[in-house]
Amino acid sequence: MSRPRPAVHGARPNAAPPVAARPSVPAPAAGPVAGAAQTLERATNYLLGLRDERGWWQGELETNVTMDAEDLLLREFLGIGDAETKKAAGRWIRSQQRADGTWANFYGGPGDISTTVEAYVALRLAGDLPDAPHMRRAADWIRGQGGVEASRVFTRIWLALSGQWSWDELPVIPPELIYLPSWFPLNIYDWGCWARQTIVALAVVQSFRPSRPLPFGIDELKTGITPAQAPPDPWARVFNGLDKALHLYRPVKSVRSAAQRRCAEWIIARQEEDGCWGGIQPPWVYSLMALNLLGYDLEHPVMAKGIAGLARFTITEEGAEGPVRRLEACQSPVWDTVLTMIALADAGLPADHPALVSAGNWVLGEEIRGPGDWQVRRPGLAPGGWAFEFDNDNYPDTDDTAEVLLALRRVSVPSDEAAQRGLQWLTGMQSKDGGWGAFDADNTRALVNKLPFCDFGAVIDPPSADVTAHIVEAYAAEGHATSDACKRGVIWLLKNQEPDGSWFGRWGANYVYGTGAVVPALIAAGVQPGKPCIRNAVAWLEAHQNPDGGWGEDLRSYDDPQQAGRGTSTASQTAWALLALLAAGERNGCAVARGIGWLVESQHLDGSWDEPQFTGTGFPGDFYINYHLYRLAFPVSALGRYLQEVT
Repeated sequence: MSRPRPAVHGARPNAAPPVAARPSVPAPAAGPVAGAAQTLERATNYLLGLRDERGWWQGELETNVTMDAEDLLLREFLGIGDAETKKAAGRWIRSQQRADGTWANFYGGPGDISTTVEAYVALRLAGDLPDAPHMRRAADWIRGQGGVEASRVFTRIWLALSGQWSWDELPVIPPELIYLPSWFPLNIYDWGCWARQTIVALAVVQSFRPSRPLPFGIDELKTGITPAQAPPDPWARVFNGLDKALHLYRPVKSVRSAAQRRCAEWIIARQEEDGCWGGIQPPWVYSLMALNLLGYDLEHPVMAKGIAGLARFTITEEGAEGPVRRLEACQSPVWDTVLTMIALADAGLPADHPALVSAGNWVLGEEIRGPGDWQVRRPGLAPGGWAFEFDNDNYPDTDDTAEVLLALRRVSVPSDEAAQRGLQWLTGMQSKDGGWGAFDADNTRALVNKLPFCDFGAVIDPPSADVTAHIVEAYAAEGHATSDACKRGVIWLLKNQEPDGSWFGRWGANYVYGTGAVVPALIAAGVQPGKPCIRNAVAWLEAHQNPDGGWGEDLRSYDDPQQAGRGTSTASQTAWALLALLAAGERNGCAVARGIGWLVESQHLDGSWDEPQFTGTGFPGDFYINYHLYRLAFPVSALGRYLQEVT
């Protein structure tokens, strides 16, 4: 389908202004309701001002500097690196280094050895010398943490590609994996869609064992000591033994060549209209390298489109010392747009407001009516979903589709047929246990987690509470709360409530996000506010409210259960808690009043909130996201629903 696209260079037109440019916190109006109304009006106007003239909203999707480091390494590998790009990316990477010499995976998080290694190597590419003070601090810290030997497999793969590590010391991924049928364990469709696309491309790359050396070494980062390994479980021991055998495996040349060609066909078939793969960075960069190794030169249409597409994910801004360049790992225009539509409707905008109608028509044009990998598990299911990105037609997801349905019901656009297709698609994508994963049905075979190269990120896509909750809420909004699919989803949610009353948040941070999604869904589906599951959730939220009245949860809660629901108050997380409490009938409660008060008092005069914290999740424990519109859309929804309840 033909779709309008944003400009490919420069800062996002709807990016929030720099913190330093914002006026001081306003004095609240007299009375909590008046203060909330004034706060909502300012936020609504600010949010309306961020709309692209073509109908959508798109906030920056901020991650860590591995995106920028790997982009420089990719360009060096392909021979397309240039001095100005290196300098501009180097300025950004350098600006994100902390006083101890490290780089973290999220704002305020601990130093991460793999991220710090990749940032260090990228700065060497940008011209920073190893004896510079900031580089010495980084190298000292890396060695103190075990050196590059202690970094994750994917970091050492980048080092091997750059001639800084031996392929012999890395796990093997044979391209013959492509031949395993979909019913066989460890076939490519056992992986989550993001991992599947990465693994197929990486299998090709590894089969060539390429080494395109950088013009420097990194011996200063090595300790010469192999880190001690925790005793593996039985399956891990099996796969470690298999990996040793694969290192000795010498395939028949014709068989290997045929497998590589099959992988290439699979990769090319999944390139999107804008040149990307999956709309995300990992499969994109490995696919470009795989095809290049197979003989596709940089002028080949597939390669040229893939390289050119990276420009749209690039943000370049002017800094004090020159241009500053950073890369988004992904883009979220559909997600941002429908969350904003819901928020503005909650704020009281009429269904025929021009901004909502324009957005609704754009969203309808983004419906995916073609085939995708989800059909491997659901071959008889007709398409009818939406993706997260501008271009990811092979991988519509259930979470976006549910939020699209909720948004379309709030605007005056003819959407009944599309909504019916979306609901039917969601029904078909339900997993056997009654829950929903994001991209595939029954993608639950955890055996792949035991493979030796799976030391980074989630690699399967099982049902999660937040996704299932959004879908249950969409069923209820469509008048299908009593359908079998919806009732099974409700039962799944009830079974997966944590003992303390919260729910785990797979795609947002974390228990506050999960609980904030599930409670409104259960209420919408007919669960009474007085039921124990709701009362326990309310009690958990009230117990985790901060002294300042807001809510926050540090991303370390994915690793440390003691951190659940604990962290600096943020606008998005405060709004999630309020949405749950309001749905549960707590509009007159002290916790709601204090939470609304926090939003009122922490807002800037321009209508925005600061939120440097990352409250989105890519891979729990490993990769996190700061969605720049979360700090606006969710507070607007919470304030709007509060005022609907009390006025």
